[in-house]
Amino acid sequence: MTVICTLGRAIPRGLDFIDRQEKAFKTNLLRQASQNFLITPTMYVYQSIYLAALGATALQLAIVYGVGGAAATLIAIPGGWLADRYGIKRIFLLGTVFMILGSLLFTMASDWTMGIPAMLIFNSAWALVMTVCPAVCGSYLESSERATGMQLCDTLSAAPRLVAPIVGAVVVAQSGGLSADGIRPLYWIQAAGLLVLLIFIYTQFTEPSKRTNLKTDSRFISGMKEVFVEGRMVKRWVVNIFLVSIPLFVSNAYLPLFAAEVKQADEYLIGTMIAATMVVPLLLSIPIGRFADMFGRKKTLYATIPLYCISLLLLIHAPNPTILIGSGVLQGFYTLCSVTSGTISAELVPIPLLGRWFGILGFSRGLAGMLGPIIAGILWSAIAPSSVFLFLLVIMLASSFILATMPETLKIYVT
Repeated sequence: MTVICTLGRAIPRGLDFIDRQEKAFKTNLLRQASQNFLITPTMYVYQSIYLAALGATALQLAIVYGVGGAAATLIAIPGGWLADRYGIKRIFLLGTVFMILGSLLFTMASDWTMGIPAMLIFNSAWALVMTVCPAVCGSYLESSERATGMQLCDTLSAAPRLVAPIVGAVVVAQSGGLSADGIRPLYWIQAAGLLVLLIFIYTQFTEPSKRTNLKTDSRFISGMKEVFVEGRMVKRWVVNIFLVSIPLFVSNAYLPLFAAEVKQADEYLIGTMIAATMVVPLLLSIPIGRFADMFGRKKTLYATIPLYCISLLLLIHAPNPTILIGSGVLQGFYTLCSVTSGTISAELVPIPLLGRWFGILGFSRGLAGMLGPIIAGILWSAIAPSSVFLFLLVIMLASSFILATMPETLKIYVT
């Protein structure tokens, strides 16, 4: 009953908020929701199991994910600069084309080494798209509702992740179970869906109104320097984004594998665990966003980070499937943490610099995507699989110390 009442209050407010936004916001929400539905079964659920089925060990898995992280690192900064120079729509189109190519390469993989070029291309494209996506919201949402807007956009666009893992589990079960042949059809479905999405972006997406007449330094090097001159405490925030991004990439690589190999979970339980991560964001995105807009971004992070840390402890010690699913539910607080951090990011630099600023942050996330899985792979092999998730606890603690030194951007932000 409480859940129904919460949804009953949240849905009308959310619909009213969306109705007030311009076309770019609405179209991007649909674009991101469709993309999430298509890539979740592979990228967030079965990809590491697929590569392991193709023969990859924990360390070899780290190599594949490390290559993907390196590719994301290299593409992020030029991607943000290109978005400021040539527009967000062109970046979305380019990124989607290469995600299709990467998906097709995954379908053709006959051993784990073939996952390297597939991961390189797909992650480069995904990083390119995700680097510029926050610039859509950050370009025109006012500070008084920025956290609410970004929480709502991220949650609604991620809502398909509630059902996509279950759909993926059905496909895998019908195709042969947790094997390479059982998982491979998901990549064919992904490629076909992304092709349809490409057409949608081309015909429907328009640039946010406040980005149509930007006037900033269009040169690459001086344009990057402008971010550090005009922004507030941006160097420190780059380090923090590196830290808070590590759990995302490490969990993508090792959480499903941990559930399958250590906790003996089948495809349906793994799918349910990943789907459960969306329960908290769906219920609490608007309340958490309003809290952040009323009382501060930092207070919101200090309230949500410990709950994510509890989820890691539950995952390690889970004695049965119920606790595993409970861990998945609490892991949804990581999404709320990430979006609140993204709100701070959008308030540290002027609007005309958001593209290249998010490019710099994408570079930092790319480093996390490269180094995080490598460190986790070493810990998995040298100590124990559970040490990977204790490592994430330490990372979140370090992030909290950096957060304590940052200003509260609700009251002090760059316009």
